[in-house]
Amino acid sequence: MSQQELLTRVIRTLEALELEYMLTGSLASSLHGEPRLTHDIDMVVALKTEAIPRLPGAFPPPEFYLSEQSIHEAIRTESMFMLLHTVEGDKIDFWILTDSPFDQSRLQRRVCERIDGLEVAVSSPEDTILAKLRWAKLSGGSAKHLGDARSVYEVQYDILDLDYLETWADRLEIRPLWEELKRSAEIE
Repeated sequence: MSQQELLTRVIRTLEALELEYMLTGSLASSLHGEPRLTHDIDMVVALKTEAIPRLPGAFPPPEFYLSEQSIHEAIRTESMFMLLHTVEGDKIDFWILTDSPFDQSRLQRRVCERIDGLEVAVSSPEDTILAKLRWAKLSGGSAKHLGDARSVYEVQYDILDLDYLETWADRLEIRPLWEELKRSAEIE
């Protein structure tokens, strides 16, 4: 199963379970900026309790690994759980949607993109930049996250909501990384 086939299966499952989601992470930054290879897919998901038992059934072993216990733990800790395609090694990290103002804002601002004919809810370019800068801060200045954020900024510059970015750079306490991104970006 290719990464695209895995993504398609996951999207169709989430939609069948009527779960709100959005594609984030490196795949989102590749869609909005410069493409790069990645073996993992990051998604934010608003998980309803009644859907939990149905998820492992949609991705049965031995082709997949998905622990129902890890789903419950992710909800309890507002963190993530993983779906692994055991044959190809591709994985999807499902990040639990929290009640934080940023999570709620970016879910409402998600955009619809077509990926190989599939309609996918994707983090907006602005929210992808902010999330990448936040991850860069949490990881001690990751060049990969900073590069992804800068790439989205450079490619999408003409349509970005700069006021939104400025506001959230302060609220997320990532102002120094945001200023560094703007200084290093190559905008024509």
